[in-house]
Amino acid sequence: MAEEGSVVSQQNLDRSCWVCFATDEDDRTAEWVRPCRCRGSTKWVHQACLQRWVDEKQRGNSTARVACPQCNAEYLIVFPKLGPVVYVLDLADRLISKAGPFAAAGIMVGSIYWTAVTYGAVTVMQVVGHKEGLDVMERADPLFLLIGLPTIPVMLILGKMIRWEDYILRLWRKYSNKLQIFDKIFPGIGCPVPRIPAEASPLADHVSATRILCGALVFPTIATIVGKLMFSSVNSNLQRTILGGIAFVAIKGAFKVYFKQQQYLRQAHRKILNFPEQEEA
Repeated sequence: MAEEGSVVSQQNLDRSCWVCFATDEDDRTAEWVRPCRCRGSTKWVHQACLQRWVDEKQRGNSTARVACPQCNAEYLIVFPKLGPVVYVLDLADRLISKAGPFAAAGIMVGSIYWTAVTYGAVTVMQVVGHKEGLDVMERADPLFLLIGLPTIPVMLILGKMIRWEDYILRLWRKYSNKLQIFDKIFPGIGCPVPRIPAEASPLADHVSATRILCGALVFPTIATIVGKLMFSSVNSNLQRTILGGIAFVAIKGAFKVYFKQQQYLRQAHRKILNFPEQEEA
């Protein structure tokens, strides 16, 4: 038994911290700990060095679990007992930390919903008329308003995502050779192409998504303005706005089809030049 005790004490004297590599001879007052299943040179470590290493791994989250990087054994970390007041405060802090993301998500969804309701109400007053829109919403069922008003911006965005111009372009490229009369109005729009260029996806980047969102939300205002400019003889605000929206969509779509076809032709007829040879001095 004495021999075994002397062997153990000799092993303890040979201890080396795997964090700072200091031994017992370097600091005889340091507190040692063997926190995992490791043997040999990684068995012992200074309590202070291990505490700093655990702090780096937890990154401020004192409840995070930390394991040995060699044997993957989880460190057994204990804290001093808390008083009743501190215990209650700590429990409340943990509950708030866990409920925080859900509360933030709920607030975000609620904000978006009430923004959509407000936008829907403003759109109704803009399209129908301020006084008429207020009368319609006052006579309507509150539940219908809470469900119907937020669907207005949603339907506008979904409608904006319908890229009907692309279907027109496909039909045009397929049957343009049979409709040569339009080539006189838009020169080059029906000419054959030497190759089929690759086209980017309509939602390939965040810029296209933001254009769709902004275009959809500003559409009622544009339809109202176009309706007043082109159909001022129509007395009904609703009919004038609908006609203005149809006219705006048709005119914009025609220009967009022509512009995309011209871009398509430029891509199809592009050429890559020879690399210029440098003249020898």
